[in-house]
Amino acid sequence: MESKKTKPAESSKVKQPGSKARKFPIVGIGASAGGLEALEQFLYNVPKNSGMAYVVIQHLDPTQKGMLPELLQRISSMQVFQAEDLMKVKPYCVYVIPPNKSMSIFKGVLHLFEPVEARGLRLPVDFFLRSLADDLKEYAVGIILSGMGSDGSNGIRSIKEKNGIVLVQEPETARFNSMPQNAIDTGLVDIVAPPEKLPLELINFLKHVPVVKSNLNVELNDKSAFEKIMILLRTHTGNDFSLYKKNTVYRRIERRMGIHKIDKIVSYVHFLQENPKEVHILFKE
Repeated sequence: MESKKTKPAESSKVKQPGSKARKFPIVGIGASAGGLEALEQFLYNVPKNSGMAYVVIQHLDPTQKGMLPELLQRISSMQVFQAEDLMKVKPYCVYVIPPNKSMSIFKGVLHLFEPVEARGLRLPVDFFLRSLADDLKEYAVGIILSGMGSDGSNGIRSIKEKNGIVLVQEPETARFNSMPQNAIDTGLVDIVAPPEKLPLELINFLKHVPVVKSNLNVELNDKSAFEKIMILLRTHTGNDFSLYKKNTVYRRIERRMGIHKIDKIVSYVHFLQENPKEVHILFKE
């Protein structure tokens, strides 16, 4: 692939707090065996103006020098850094975990840890995604690519609990499909696609959400459509969601409408009626 370069951006460590910065999505990408090819396909198709930051958690040989940032820089239009302790995450950049480290994020700053578990028991993807969910809430994005085992499956649960979004590589396109398939088996995955298509799927979803929120704010003044959704949930699952906090339920509805690119809540009611499986997915949300 032809390398696409941008003007290098300087890495930055934590400075004294100033004015509150605008939040932007941070994408945690978990991969293991066969993950390099999927990472390259994903990052090659990320536009340089995506407005997001990307943190790569790849299972690496702890005895080897970290070459992954250099390999990814060749195909990415964004600046790629090997993560350092206390490095502040900026949009339009890619950060790669170093070998033999665990990593978390707190207040938008990366923190590196010496792993305490034996090598075969480490779950670095879960560790990072849980911290990402706590730190970014609804701005957290988790992506699971090719790999063996189930690392990442617990992390995506945390992301969904905080109203984030989860995308997974289509298992049929993965060299090793255990990690993607185990993630899908949780029933919490929003989008499944080949790695080269995941960037556009994510961008389209994030663009669609503000439209959905705007329409919901207008339409929910008349509670008819919302109450119909409550009835469908109760009919299909036996659970009465009218007792739940309405804002929490609204956010779940917004998310599902965004995934299906449905702008009107009335249209989503019809979609639920025609697709009972979607009712159960909304219930799991």
